[in-house]
Amino acid sequence: MATKGLDLTADKALAKDFLKNFADAHGEPKYLKILQDVANRKFRAVQIELDDLFNYKDLDEEFLQRVTENTRRYISIFASVIDDLMPPPTEPLPADEDVDILMTQRSEDGMDSAENADPLQRMPPEINRFFEVYIKAFSKGAPLTIRQVNASHIGQLVKISGIVTRCSDVKPLMQVAVYTCEDCGFEIYQEVTSRVFMPLFECPSKRCKLNKAKGNLILQLRASKFLKFQEAKMQELAEHVPKGHIPRSMTVHLRGDLTRKVAPGDVVEISGIFLPIPYVGFRAMRAGLIADTFLEAMSVTHFKKKYEEYELMEDEQEQIERLAEDGDIYNKLSRSLAPEIFGHEDVKKALFLLLVGAPHRKLKDGMKIRGDLHICLMGDPGVAKSQLLKHIINVAPRGVYTTGKGSSGVGLTAAVQRDPVTNEMVLEGGALVLADMGICAIDEFDKMEETDKTAIHEVMEQQTVSIAKAGITTSLNARTAILAAANPAWGRYDLRRTPAENINLPPALLSRFDLLWLILDRADMDSDLELARHVVYVHQHLESPALGFAPLEPSLIRAYISAARKISPSVPKELEEYIVTAYASIRQDEAKSKAPHSYTTIRTLLSILRLSIALARLRFSETVAQSDVDEALRLMQMSKFSLYSEDRQRSGLDAISDIYSVLRDEAARTNCMDISYAHAMNWISRKGYSEAQLKECLEEYAALNVWQIHPDTFDIRFIDV
Repeated sequence: MATKGLDLTADKALAKDFLKNFADAHGEPKYLKILQDVANRKFRAVQIELDDLFNYKDLDEEFLQRVTENTRRYISIFASVIDDLMPPPTEPLPADEDVDILMTQRSEDGMDSAENADPLQRMPPEINRFFEVYIKAFSKGAPLTIRQVNASHIGQLVKISGIVTRCSDVKPLMQVAVYTCEDCGFEIYQEVTSRVFMPLFECPSKRCKLNKAKGNLILQLRASKFLKFQEAKMQELAEHVPKGHIPRSMTVHLRGDLTRKVAPGDVVEISGIFLPIPYVGFRAMRAGLIADTFLEAMSVTHFKKKYEEYELMEDEQEQIERLAEDGDIYNKLSRSLAPEIFGHEDVKKALFLLLVGAPHRKLKDGMKIRGDLHICLMGDPGVAKSQLLKHIINVAPRGVYTTGKGSSGVGLTAAVQRDPVTNEMVLEGGALVLADMGICAIDEFDKMEETDKTAIHEVMEQQTVSIAKAGITTSLNARTAILAAANPAWGRYDLRRTPAENINLPPALLSRFDLLWLILDRADMDSDLELARHVVYVHQHLESPALGFAPLEPSLIRAYISAARKISPSVPKELEEYIVTAYASIRQDEAKSKAPHSYTTIRTLLSILRLSIALARLRFSETVAQSDVDEALRLMQMSKFSLYSEDRQRSGLDAISDIYSVLRDEAARTNCMDISYAHAMNWISRKGYSEAQLKECLEEYAALNVWQIHPDTFDIRFIDV
């Protein structure tokens, strides 16, 4: 060939030199080691990185440009060079590696020898290969959006980011078709380079032509070579879509080892070759000369890894160990969630426990007890509910955000649709199925239709979606934590009505939420000034005011959570009675109340256990401590704190009097004259009071000779119960 760009021999020599001599950071031959592992059948993929080609001193820039602009041709060049360089295996082949008897027979018969004059009988190199070659794009440089990929990129290696919306099943794709002739017995090979091919019917061998016999060819599926193939649909991310436009999508073809790497809902970066593909069948008649385009994937990178797939770097491991030793890690981690949002410390703590979760329990008889926490944020407009939801979805490795009005029942669970490729009825997973092993955030929960809310009941407790429609009867996994945000029944919380009337959620749904957080917007001069100053500061400086420490990055929070989720704490025997008594007292308080604020069932007890276990996980502890249970009870009490403060105002009790009544009632219940300071602090914190208020109460009633205070430990001794 005349031009340098198409000089095959020179390109092969350059590729061979690169594969033989390129050394990694330790000075060892990187690709020769990979080829040895491939020969030993440890893996099948040989990934050639453009970064390595760029760093190799003996390659010119023109070769790199040719590889980028004509990638498909250079994959075949690298594959043929690897055929020459492939070393013999140094280890015995794995037991599950099948030895191809047909290949052994062919090599013995010498069918692939050069003496064989008939070119159609010569074995194509693809049939012998037990590896696939991929060329990975540069790791540096921002990926393109689907909208930016145009005609100038045809045939080139491009890197695109987006969200996977659907995936087909993995099917076999024919790579080499093998036929045998009924008359002459010859094996004929046909390479298949596209999705469709025209099979051979007449034997083209020399013997049949000499005999003028139209030998009938039979396709031998056992002798043919197939490749794993999967088709995925990728859509633009919301932030890349211009104003007034709808997101564009692109078809991605995944082959070999790249199959099963992506799932619907994953945000990924895929590098691949942008290629045209003609329409086939009836669609071709309608399309005429128009062709479709697709991306032939070369590498897949996930933006956010699952917790199970998280591999901690050395520096991350050190940071996590340092954080774990920090006594205030619980507060630091929760305050690092959405630091731009003012206040809501306890809400953020609850949301952080939602991210951590508790382990799922499976009993011997197959019964499952869920470990995921469900939280509902109910509050007045403008208390940053939606912002908190969006931030949690950003931090979580797998999260789906949807709204009540924009979601139907089947949109949340699963819909039956016709597959455009196979024309069969298939199940399309909804938001809850897409969020499997993650978090599903549902905003405007109160605006949902009643029929659609019932679709969530099964997901919240059994964590499955059962379907019986269009001849499909199945059960899909939906092991998701639900985070819902809703407004009270009349837009704002009406204090003249009972809590049940304001919340306006059926008890069946209400009991399934581990925490129902009521956030009321009440006028208070001091807190309003602080909030306003915070908002103005964020608006001016585009960052939150100083927290007293550097907020932790979402990537580090994910790493910490992934380490914490590996621990499965247990509840010790000595704490069982304490938890049971706490649950029974909550039930008693609710029974005495004229207008109960919550709906307490045995699910509430499971919620206390889940919250306690999540707190123990944060400390990397194998056992739950009493402090974890106390904090779980405190969070449950604080979720209704704004209502309790309103009740106290109505009843005319000030904070000091209320603290005294709490301590007196507890002393009378336990029939004990002495109360430790730690117990007193625990009881009043559940009611939403601070330590400063407790100390003020102790001093005031000590002056009235109601009790005596220990000077060092602050323990309380009643003079007369």
